[in-house]
Amino acid sequence: MNFTLQESSAICGLLAESTSDIILKSDLAGNIVYASPGLEKQGFRMPDIRVGMRLLDLVAPEARKGVERAYSDALAGSNSGDWVEFPAITSDDRQCWFEIQTRALKNDNGEPYGAVSIMRSIDQRRNLEQQLFAATYTDPLTKLTNRAAFVSMLEHMIEKDMDGCLALFSIDFFRTINMQYGQSTGDEVLVVFSDLLREMLRSDDLISRIGSERFAVLLPRTSPQEAEAICSRVINTLAELRQSVGESRFAITASASVARIGVSLDSTIERAEMALFVAKTKGRNRLEMEKALQKVRH
Repeated sequence: MNFTLQESSAICGLLAESTSDIILKSDLAGNIVYASPGLEKQGFRMPDIRVGMRLLDLVAPEARKGVERAYSDALAGSNSGDWVEFPAITSDDRQCWFEIQTRALKNDNGEPYGAVSIMRSIDQRRNLEQQLFAATYTDPLTKLTNRAAFVSMLEHMIEKDMDGCLALFSIDFFRTINMQYGQSTGDEVLVVFSDLLREMLRSDDLISRIGSERFAVLLPRTSPQEAEAICSRVINTLAELRQSVGESRFAITASASVARIGVSLDSTIERAEMALFVAKTKGRNRLEMEKALQKVRH
């Protein structure tokens, strides 16, 4: 397969940063007319020019529109050579992530007759990004999301004017448990309670550990009455169980509060915190609803 001087120049430009990428040449319709051996090494079937294979055949169905749009923009000369990320399906049906950059091939009159693309695997990078995200937004002990993630999710719900409630839970006498039984037992108590929350709450509810013994739950599209019923079940079930934690077996209780999500992050958290404070001052092992719900409706 021979390239024209213009094609060779375009390829050299694309390969400036790497020598291990996949090179694809395609016509105006997106049919592949040349593929470098790297395509097969990455797990794809090499195209049979007689049968025909389109560039989009390498792309998972849900990502084809984005890649097709970038290809059309490249032919029209309206893109800036940005990389486009997409999931690809290999010949053995594995889903892998790649990025692709495309530049138009033009004749002497400046008219496009095809394109050359460079494609590279980004699986390793995406795995590292996912690990970093998990480390940034996940509580390592309970594997729940942490306070930073909770704040971000609550801000999103407020910005989108999503109705719902915020519930706060605090394990009663947690400091005493740590002092009497040791920190390892305290850690087990946290895991037991987080597992109970996962089991009893709904799949749409967003659970976070936001402090030492404190948990927050966002309940989207949930009325205060519904939230009260849900959270009461958690408190009552916890109190009825005597958990085996470490070498001890004792009752774990928690205090809780519910507040409707309002017009700001601070006011929503403040109202929930106040109701939680009331629950603790009234003897713990109970749920308190915020007061004056009508004042916080959207």
